[in-house]
Amino acid sequence: MLPILHRSRRFLHAACSSMALLASLCAPALADTSSVALMPRPHSVTLSGQDVAATGGVRIEWAGRPTPMLRRAAERFSARFAMLAGATSAGGTPLVLRISSRVDPAYLSVHEREHYTLNVTSQNGISLDADGPAGVVHGLATLLQLVVQTPQGPVIHEATIDDAPRFAWRGVMIDVSRHFMSVETMKRQLDAMELTKLNVLHWHLSDGTGFRVESLRFPRLHQVGGHNQYYTQAQVRDIVAYAADRGIRIVPEFDVPGHTLSILEAYPELAAQHVPTAEERESPCSITINTVKTKAICNKVYNLNNAAFDPTKPQTLKFATELYAEMGRLFPDHYFHSGGDEVAPRQWNENPAIVAYMKKHGYADAPALQAAFTAQVERALARQGKIMMGWDEVSEAPIPRDVVVEAWRGSKWIASATQAGHPVVVSSGYYLDLLNPSSEHYKVDPYDPKAVGLSPEEVARARPRQGPMIDAFALDPNVQPLTAAQQKLVLGGEAPLWSEIVSDEMVDARLWPRSAAIAERFWSDASVRDVADMEKRLPVIQHELEATGLQASAHENAMIARLTPGNVGPLQVLTSVTSPVRNYAMNRLASHSGDAMLNAPGAIAAPDSFEANRFNDMAARYVAGEKDLAVPLRQMLKLYLANDAGYAAVATTPLLQDARPVSQQLAAVARVGLEAIRKHRSHGHHWHKRVNRLLAQQDATFAGCADAVASYTHDQPPSGLLIDILPGLHALVNHAH
Repeated sequence: MLPILHRSRRFLHAACSSMALLASLCAPALADTSSVALMPRPHSVTLSGQDVAATGGVRIEWAGRPTPMLRRAAERFSARFAMLAGATSAGGTPLVLRISSRVDPAYLSVHEREHYTLNVTSQNGISLDADGPAGVVHGLATLLQLVVQTPQGPVIHEATIDDAPRFAWRGVMIDVSRHFMSVETMKRQLDAMELTKLNVLHWHLSDGTGFRVESLRFPRLHQVGGHNQYYTQAQVRDIVAYAADRGIRIVPEFDVPGHTLSILEAYPELAAQHVPTAEERESPCSITINTVKTKAICNKVYNLNNAAFDPTKPQTLKFATELYAEMGRLFPDHYFHSGGDEVAPRQWNENPAIVAYMKKHGYADAPALQAAFTAQVERALARQGKIMMGWDEVSEAPIPRDVVVEAWRGSKWIASATQAGHPVVVSSGYYLDLLNPSSEHYKVDPYDPKAVGLSPEEVARARPRQGPMIDAFALDPNVQPLTAAQQKLVLGGEAPLWSEIVSDEMVDARLWPRSAAIAERFWSDASVRDVADMEKRLPVIQHELEATGLQASAHENAMIARLTPGNVGPLQVLTSVTSPVRNYAMNRLASHSGDAMLNAPGAIAAPDSFEANRFNDMAARYVAGEKDLAVPLRQMLKLYLANDAGYAAVATTPLLQDARPVSQQLAAVARVGLEAIRKHRSHGHHWHKRVNRLLAQQDATFAGCADAVASYTHDQPPSGLLIDILPGLHALVNHAH
């Protein structure tokens, strides 16, 4: 039986508090000291199988005088050790941790030295030797993962570790434009990034929905475009310093020339098209304004992402240059992300003045005009000492080679951008807002130009809706593996979290633990690819992150308590074995219900269901011969079966009622699982036909959101929930012959 750290964050509480079932699972459990859950996997690790008692805590000794930054890193380690180790003996002898670190002039750059060695032995205590400050931060994070609580007190696994990352750029991207994230929320993510060795926060600070930084040069940006939710410049400096202390660089993004509605609300004279008022956007056909521009908005839904600058106006480039200069002073990193994605050609092609300008200056189309504007922006940033980053659209036209291309529309852009000599950061395959489980992201390698893309069949299905733009997302069957020279240009990768359907309260659970699995893909050797092993370690890492400050479970439990205050158990059980629909299917549901989806069961269920993973693993082992697992499997299935009655009683609101069919379906498939384990003689052809039809209906729900094309062409469950125990049920049914 797995230790408590390997269990669902919510399932045990629900089972223990509301059902009085699975008593053995609810009893206190001890950590499994026979294996170590390290994530990311170090480059080289040797475990002796022995433990070193740490009942007296850990005392740090430095070789030489540590910098203030290193002292603060040590203080964080000591505080986190206390959180993970539990009570220590006041009179116990502390373990000595000896730290040595060399000076690294390249600290907080893509060239920083991150290598470290870590040795833990009962004879010599602990030694950490690092090539620079980043290595110290990483070594301390690894050491915390070696800490385990036992009945005799805390211990640290003996280990010899030699470690360095595979990629220099290991990031997450957090969008705070669509939904604003508080300073405290951002700092929690930085803490978790430090513990999983992620070292870049790509901070998406402006988009159609909001401009989120105080501007002294252009105050209307935050006064009008910030919609009363923005960071002061003092708060930005505080977060940048907080990140730097943890070995994390912050790369800001201020998107141009598209995705600029929040800017154009403040400075409409820069717009390519009429900037609609909030009233016009919310009800464009209910008002009467006798202008052609307003009538053009009528009869269509206004896309907040479409508004674009007019790049033909001299004041547009002047504005962008001055804005970037001001923002660049807040963010000391060498890299500055200027966006450049999804510029709607109609914004320019339907403006007669812009069309005339394009014709006069020989620009064949909107992309050619954008390329020229991008080149101007790049030169402005270069004069300010910045290296420009842009989404992969910027690579479709001649731009300087040192511009960093972020490949997002498919893996083929890794090949084309590196072939053109551009450094590349890979985000394709790592989009967290698609709500795929960790296993899907884990399979994508940053060097693989065929890892992500639409098949010819998917492109054909999408073309009627998307038009020729869909070709950018297609797989390239002829793309060749990256050469050694191209691989050197791949800086690493990022995991983006766009926040259309992510509130401040949801960020912790939507970023983690999947970002930890992706961090391993960026850090560890390409040969570290065992999905089952990763899934076993993931709950342990999540427990560590939550024990040291992450609030994923606390926020999810608060959301459940708001929805079902009288009895939280039924919704806890339901969301413990379900996950949200994937690949923009949830965005499609939210397009009808708006922010209501931020408080629905689909916002609570996690993309990685630890409880379902455990059930599926136990079912596979049961059919492989571990028959003693029949007892806990039956207990789990009985809980799911009985839960529907309780859920029916608490489903008193429309959001909860939307999920009632899923609760009923969970009960139905749980009954099938119980029947399969019993192996009645009646399990003949008719039984298999009935249960396979039932399971096929659930399989179809998964298939309906298996990719972005399917999610827009298939009906989705109104609740946005998928039942994640299907693999285990299929195994049990197939075994019931």
